[in-house]
Amino acid sequence: MSKYLVIVESPTKAKTIVGILSKDFEVASSMGHIIDLPSNCLAIDIEKGFVPSYKVIRGKEKILLLLKKKAKNKEAVYIATDPDREGEAIGWHIKNSLAQENDKFYRVVFHEITEEAVKEAFTSPRELDTSKINAQQARRLLDRIVGYYLSPFLWKKVVRGLSAGRVQSIALRFIVEREEEIKRFVPKTTYGIEANFRVNKDSFKAKLVSFKGKKGVFERKEEAEEAIAILKQDRFLVKDIKKKKTKRKPPPPFTTSLLQQEAFNKLKFTSKKTMLIAQRLYEGVEINKEMVGLITYMRTDSFRIADKAKLQVKGFIKERWGEDYLPEKEYKYKEKKGAQLAHEAIRPTAVDREPLVVEKYLTSDEVKLYTLIWKRFVASFMKEAVFEDTKVEIGGKAGIFVSEGREVIFDGFLKLGDRGETKFLPSLEKGEEVILENIRVVEHTTKPPPRFTDASLVKLLEEKGIGRPSTYAPTISTLILRNYIKREKGQFVPTELGKQVCELLIKYFPDIMDDNFTACLEEKLDSIEEGKVEWKKILEEFYPPFKEKVEEAYKVVKKTLELVDKKCPQCNRPLCVRWSRKGKFLSCSGFPECKYAESITTNIPCPQCGKGELIERRNKRGQRFYGCTKFPECKYTTRELPTKRERS
Repeated sequence: MSKYLVIVESPTKAKTIVGILSKDFEVASSMGHIIDLPSNCLAIDIEKGFVPSYKVIRGKEKILLLLKKKAKNKEAVYIATDPDREGEAIGWHIKNSLAQENDKFYRVVFHEITEEAVKEAFTSPRELDTSKINAQQARRLLDRIVGYYLSPFLWKKVVRGLSAGRVQSIALRFIVEREEEIKRFVPKTTYGIEANFRVNKDSFKAKLVSFKGKKGVFERKEEAEEAIAILKQDRFLVKDIKKKKTKRKPPPPFTTSLLQQEAFNKLKFTSKKTMLIAQRLYEGVEINKEMVGLITYMRTDSFRIADKAKLQVKGFIKERWGEDYLPEKEYKYKEKKGAQLAHEAIRPTAVDREPLVVEKYLTSDEVKLYTLIWKRFVASFMKEAVFEDTKVEIGGKAGIFVSEGREVIFDGFLKLGDRGETKFLPSLEKGEEVILENIRVVEHTTKPPPRFTDASLVKLLEEKGIGRPSTYAPTISTLILRNYIKREKGQFVPTELGKQVCELLIKYFPDIMDDNFTACLEEKLDSIEEGKVEWKKILEEFYPPFKEKVEEAYKVVKKTLELVDKKCPQCNRPLCVRWSRKGKFLSCSGFPECKYAESITTNIPCPQCGKGELIERRNKRGQRFYGCTKFPECKYTTRELPTKRERS
């Protein structure tokens, strides 16, 4: 019989650790949180000093009973949950719940699930970190207070079932305001001139930068065409050649936000998908009948790398490509304010475990993400790439053209596959004549700011100090699930419901929707974790003015009816626009006396039955699709609306 009980969050993590520890240790999983605030009430006694009333999460009773049974008669219980606030809080709740069965609890912390890291953690166990627990508890209570009071406000004004939160509401505001910027944007078109020149058998492209002493950009196309007519008569010589060497440093190893950004940009993975795959790589995959953790902990905002991992990667680079590919000294990356420096950046647990070595044990998506992490880590310890940049000035009597070239002199970290931007320029000499092959007008129209993607939204949230590594992906998922935003070709578009919610919150709760206010709260939560601030103080400062604003808003807010020019077919009263969590619909203004309702369609006929019209619907995961109003008679669905050409 085993002497000790080890508790982790997931069965996969448990399976990996079982293969590392001796038979003296039994490893069990809590399946995440087992204790939390109940969802049907505030569960915080404000008057007694913000005392929370925690309960066993519904459906977790059997898991808790099993853990209690396993803890009984064990010499000690080891809490081996994840090395962050959330993991510390899970461990704290487990300890409190099992206190009657056992009185010896130890906390073990590791940032990678490898034999060396796990065994080392068990040789130096510690007590649970009270400051971390307090920081998580303050965040949980703060979020509960905001959600508990703001959500019913939205129910009263819009529709029951809506929700609001500190981080998700700010993220929604960013998306809504960006959409407004796009709508206000007025494009401007200007005209430039490009030409192809030839020297001997080589051709190269150049851009007009000056025409008759003025900038080579024209407001009207006719002006550009007139310039071309003059330039065609000109003779062109190489006026000047400038060469300079530039160096490009490798990017830093991944933090959570950088991984999510790169995975979206390179692999088109959503933040949620990236974190799910990273979790599997961290917790362990089966390789040669053994569970192996392939990467370090994936929720981190630190660039720190363990000394042993540094030695390993430097040795790997030297052996594979030679000493020339090692930089003279390590790169220094600026840590962001509040970064958890005890954590490491995301890296492979063994650098010699190359993607090609493990790909047969992984799914296609796991291989892609692991390759991204492995290459980024190795690159961050390689020498910078060196380029030779050339700028050539081609001149005639009326105009001056410029052409730029780039050549890789030393590939450095680009050895891993990304060659960077190279641009060919033939060998030229000052004073040499070049032949104008062809010349053309190039139209340039300014573009509106792009809609947010997973990558750009996560980047902005991090830059603004909104949320933390563990909250980025859930924030996006919540906004989509609540039908506040939708994805269109990888970009976030606010729904009408999202716009209405955002407008209401800005009007009545400007502090909650202020990114500086929210970032300041995040800093205060970090101060709790550092042991500098007492956790209840933040709640005492936040609650009174917030509650006052809630009471003021309730006094003035009223639900208004938006009538439409259409009568109810059952009682002949006007129909009005109402909201559900899935969006807008038409309902009888005589509700609840008359319960008639109908969908607001796209006015596009169903291409399958021809009788109904297509309507936007959402599945249980919040994904948008279009279905026929004649459902269930017609079961036609599509992700995208048919184009005009397809309809005709």
